[in-house]
Amino acid sequence: MKSLEIDVFNGDADGMFAAHQLRLAEPGPDPARVRIVTGLKREIALLERVELDDAEAVRLSLRVFDISLARNVAALRRLLERGASVCWFDHHHPGEPPAHPRLALTIDTSPMTCSSALVDRAIGGRFRRWAVAAAYGDNLPVLALALGAPLAAAHELLLLRELGEAVNYNGYGDSVDDLLLAPAALYRRLAGHTDPLDFIRSDPIVGELAARRRRDLAAALKQAPWQQSAAGAIYRLPDEGWSRRVLGSFANLLADREPDRAFAVLRPAPGGGNIASVRAPANSPRGADRLCRRYGGDGREAAAGIDCLVEAQCEDFARNFEAHDWGR
Repeated sequence: MKSLEIDVFNGDADGMFAAHQLRLAEPGPDPARVRIVTGLKREIALLERVELDDAEAVRLSLRVFDISLARNVAALRRLLERGASVCWFDHHHPGEPPAHPRLALTIDTSPMTCSSALVDRAIGGRFRRWAVAAAYGDNLPVLALALGAPLAAAHELLLLRELGEAVNYNGYGDSVDDLLLAPAALYRRLAGHTDPLDFIRSDPIVGELAARRRRDLAAALKQAPWQQSAAGAIYRLPDEGWSRRVLGSFANLLADREPDRAFAVLRPAPGGGNIASVRAPANSPRGADRLCRRYGGDGREAAAGIDCLVEAQCEDFARNFEAHDWGR
């Protein structure tokens, strides 16, 4: 009986490139038949979308990349109980993972790594340029340079940075209609390339995404802070297509420009309230996840988010943002 393989990954650069690296290194018996499950960047509970009958579950080999185990633990337990084998790479807070002989975890929550870097380590750096691009997409330029300087010229690093930032940007939105290309469709286009530089040079989508990102960032930079202090600044963006797409990229840009300050970017959520993207100071990248968990959000130490910050909580969030022990 043939095994069934499914790759589950976040729809940003880190998730896609982590999945792609491992699939390149370990293609499996029939890579053309591998199923993928992905979505918008904020769609974290992806294991709920893995729908199988009992016969499929017992032969399932599941690979999961760059989504919080804590947000998927119930679905994970169900899959394990039905006989699935699961391999998981992630750098977000995992909660309390189940101990199971068919669950292999590679999780590192330190602020200076990403899921693609964990896969890169596991496969001995065989497709490292994808990890370099992913690190840039996750706003980890120090990591990207450490990985990429020995194997890419300066102009190639600039191309990998543009790729990572463009693909990361493409994951943000309230629906696929906000995006230039659905994450699953973008993954299928890049999956045919062993080297990301070949993908950049042969597919116009990278340049199209990069140009649209620049336009959206220009609109965001015209906005004044809602509140600010020596500790950092909070921005509130209007409910526009550009603001839905640029939320994370704008937060990253602010953190890069003023690395000693924290930043939060809010914009209206489709069901009411606000979506928030939070960045710890780049020079002391800790604390974003702890602040966001106080409001039902999550993420990693350097960068985290809140899916629904109700309007009545905004002032309280601003006070706690100001008083937060960033860097600890």
